[in-house]
Amino acid sequence: MIHKLSVLPISIFLVILYFLFSGLSKDPTLIPSPLIGKPVPEFSSTTLFEKKTITNTDLLGETYLLNVWGSWCYGCSIEHDFIMDINSKKTIKIYGLNYKDKRFAAINWLEKKGNPYKSIIFDDTGSIAIDFGVYGAPETFLINDEGIVIHKHIGPIDQAYYKKIILPVIEK
Repeated sequence: MIHKLSVLPISIFLVILYFLFSGLSKDPTLIPSPLIGKPVPEFSSTTLFEKKTITNTDLLGETYLLNVWGSWCYGCSIEHDFIMDINSKKTIKIYGLNYKDKRFAAINWLEKKGNPYKSIIFDDTGSIAIDFGVYGAPETFLINDEGIVIHKHIGPIDQAYYKKIILPVIEK
């Protein structure tokens, strides 16, 4: 005879196992963002190189990518060559959000690897990134000409992301 108390641990184990296996089929780069369909958060900061003020309203009027990166970020190094490639195609403008970095480290990193960004928002405290709901770098936002967030991608972007998400928006 099975004891009633021995059924409880088995039931709990099966429930945990179900949730673990159901999570394996989900894409971790598709974490939902509350910003999708909403305006870019208001911000005002300096640019990385020129130290000029840049705000969210300065970016209105064009569809663009906002790439969150840092010189300390391994994933950013992985995606950087592809971001350089996107920039060379001249199909979409790319702005950078330099996240929790030292200004001199970020500038040195770009001088070595190349600068694909039209302009770079300097966010050394991470406060702008927090308003965007950034989990960490790299993250990329696709934003339309009205300043509405269309898509958010967590992790390094690649050719598949470019073809599946960015190109259809550009071709409209």
